[in-house]
Amino acid sequence: MRTFIILWFGQLVSLLGSGLTGFALSLWVYKNTNSVTQFALISVLTLLPGIIISPLAGTLGDRWNRHWLMILGNCGAGLSILSIALLFFLGHLEVWHIYAATALSSAFNALQWPAYDAVIPLLVPPQHLVRANGMFQIGLAVSQLISPLLGGFLLVTIQIQGVLILDGITFIFCLAILLLVRLPKSRTTTKAEVSKNSVWHDTLAGWYYITNRPGLFWLLTLFCIYHFVEGTGVVLSTPLFLSFTSTAVLGTMLSIGGSGMILGTALISTWSGGKRRIYTVLGFMLLGGLCMLVAGLRRDVLLCTVAIFLHYFSLPIVVSVKRAIFQSKVAPDLLARVFAVNRMLINLSLLLAYLVAGPLADHVFEPLLTMNGPLAGSVGKIIGVGPGRGIGFLFIIMGMSLMVAIITCYFSPRLRLLESELPNFISH
Repeated sequence: MRTFIILWFGQLVSLLGSGLTGFALSLWVYKNTNSVTQFALISVLTLLPGIIISPLAGTLGDRWNRHWLMILGNCGAGLSILSIALLFFLGHLEVWHIYAATALSSAFNALQWPAYDAVIPLLVPPQHLVRANGMFQIGLAVSQLISPLLGGFLLVTIQIQGVLILDGITFIFCLAILLLVRLPKSRTTTKAEVSKNSVWHDTLAGWYYITNRPGLFWLLTLFCIYHFVEGTGVVLSTPLFLSFTSTAVLGTMLSIGGSGMILGTALISTWSGGKRRIYTVLGFMLLGGLCMLVAGLRRDVLLCTVAIFLHYFSLPIVVSVKRAIFQSKVAPDLLARVFAVNRMLINLSLLLAYLVAGPLADHVFEPLLTMNGPLAGSVGKIIGVGPGRGIGFLFIIMGMSLMVAIITCYFSPRLRLLESELPNFISH
């Protein structure tokens, strides 16, 4: 685990730096444009290049040296952000520069992540895979939770130019780590030589690998539904909670929810996920769906805070255990392509959620539960009417839909027996 821990620490530092810069640049765009649409475009540009690049990145991750691919991705992402710093110091920074740099950085990150995903099972014994993925979730949690708090403080003290320089230092640190560690080469386990196939054929190989194994296909489908529901919740949770509480209380609620994510990552970093890991995934997914349903039921700060906490507690457990299942059930020389397909489809689900959540809330669900809305006399008698109640109803529907999807998938024996039917490809 020593090499993995060194590599993980480098990525943790890099993720924190990227989180700080993302927060600072988002604020800069909003303050200079006063446009929510232009502010939201940064989130779209963070996801979209990854969706487009991921299939090719998976192919390259299985064709090329994964170590150097990770180095290339880190350098490209770092230079993209440093170009913004240079333009800022020269006084020529414009909003479109930030959009371009965000897209480039996202593309280079997408280039390295499938290789990183595929390297983990080569460094970590099978019994520690869930823990290793849990440690990876710690990096994401720290980036998402600490970056806004630390970013707000740093913007006041060292201003945006200081944040950009700090991010550059974190990229250099991560690059030094990547140059120092030695990573094992993948073992070829499939009959066809990767180099003899076309790039397009290799790009589709990850998709064919999943679809030819119904258990993996059901699991990936369920995850796409899970992340669509998750993305909808991310977009609409703030307007939902602000409909019945203050900004200060909302901040407290989200902080408590964030502590749930930290506790969830801490738990999964010390736990193997149980003997039947698929039951762990489905069980904590059900908890997430139930939390979403409960959050939409009542205008109750305590109830919603508990729901947020438990939802964020379950999230890293679900993601870490699912990643470990894929890492142990996929041939090593196909891992990068399979994880690229995973990342592409999950990001597509998130992007779709980001695009449809607002219009659904504003034009469909909120009008249904106004004082004299079509559902005011039925659903409104249970969950209330007025601002935010339409979003609450959408939360209930999303939570119930996720729970129904989980129960339906459970009745597929291919998913339920996934771990016993498919062979393990890693052994130490």
